[in-house]
Amino acid sequence: MVEFRMPSLGADMDEGTVLEWLVAPGDVVHKGDVVAVVDTSKAAVEVECFDSGTIERLIVPVGETVPVGTPLAVIGDGRLRAGPAPEPVAEPAPVPELPRPPKVLASPPVRTYAKQAGVDLASVHGTGRGGAITRADVARALPPPHGEPEPPPAVKVSPYARRLARERHVDPATLPGPVVHARDVPATARGPVPEQPERDRGGGMREAIASLMSRSTKEIPHYYLSTTIDLHTALEWLREHNRGVSVHRRVVPAALLLKATAVAAAEVPALNGHWIEGCFHPSGTVRLGVAVSLRGGGLLVPSLEDPGASALDELMRTLTGVVTRARSGRLRSSELEPATLTVTNLGDLGVESVQGVIYPPQVALVGFGAISKRPWAVGDLLGVRPLVTATLAADHRANDGATGARFLGTLDRLLQRPEELR
Repeated sequence: MVEFRMPSLGADMDEGTVLEWLVAPGDVVHKGDVVAVVDTSKAAVEVECFDSGTIERLIVPVGETVPVGTPLAVIGDGRLRAGPAPEPVAEPAPVPELPRPPKVLASPPVRTYAKQAGVDLASVHGTGRGGAITRADVARALPPPHGEPEPPPAVKVSPYARRLARERHVDPATLPGPVVHARDVPATARGPVPEQPERDRGGGMREAIASLMSRSTKEIPHYYLSTTIDLHTALEWLREHNRGVSVHRRVVPAALLLKATAVAAAEVPALNGHWIEGCFHPSGTVRLGVAVSLRGGGLLVPSLEDPGASALDELMRTLTGVVTRARSGRLRSSELEPATLTVTNLGDLGVESVQGVIYPPQVALVGFGAISKRPWAVGDLLGVRPLVTATLAADHRANDGATGARFLGTLDRLLQRPEELR
């Protein structure tokens, strides 16, 4: 039996609010399943569990705010216990293999709901991702009542689902019940929604960012280095790569810059890790934080696990998904695991160079400006080349300028050999 606790979803998070439970006592969960939605000062985050078993009880109710580390639920051991070895029996005669029923994709809560409603999931068409069956799909499959029509039961809407419905201009009363969760709220409106007050998340996010950045500038002695990198070879290679693959496998320069940064950090590990209790702790892997500006203002920094080991097209898909979820407020807790190095790229806003502020307890931050065509000498000839300015902000307690220069030199070398980053 283990306790599922309120996770720490960033260095600036001290507490969180349970917005929605996606499981109930008795549900079987597996490691990596999303079991709850937690509200932080920056975003609503889908929280995954780290253990497999059966939900025994939910400790913290929806709407309650608790400190990081507080037990939220109890997960029991759902594995079968080993018993005495069975007596050997004669091997039965072979029987013809029967066709297997099609696999049904549905989460434990949806299966429970379908069982209670008497709906056979094998007969339900799933509209979720990958053909998964949602609660709304089950509700649509309910048989019509016989005799006189009865008034529809009141629909219970979770707080997070209600907020999403408000943001997407969806009337919660039009959604199938008996309980509406966030995943049941469509992206398009079904009717007018009355205006309702909502907590100002922007103010809370700005306060959290201000607190973290103030701590950084007070505690960390920053030093800055920058270099200009010729991307002619990299962009030509990328153009050829994209010409030979399907649209969904095409890669933008930002993904190439991210992968080169991750590989360079692995080669210069003195910049990859955390400063904790007066000592630098290098990380055995690179977990790259990606600064994402939100359309309504504010900033989130989800992290990518070991992007240097991913194929470029796979990294591109991961990056696209993370940015989309960050801007829609649907990040997962695994995407907010502490980064070991952060990258900020403001090139799409036309910025030529970025001198960033390190996210404690990290010891470095890499900034990229816009890729622009500028005069550049190649050998003894002057021409116009696509250039980008890469800037390193580093913690002088953990390393020095020679280390930073080696990192930027490694980054330049990698981008001159883009075929090695595929």
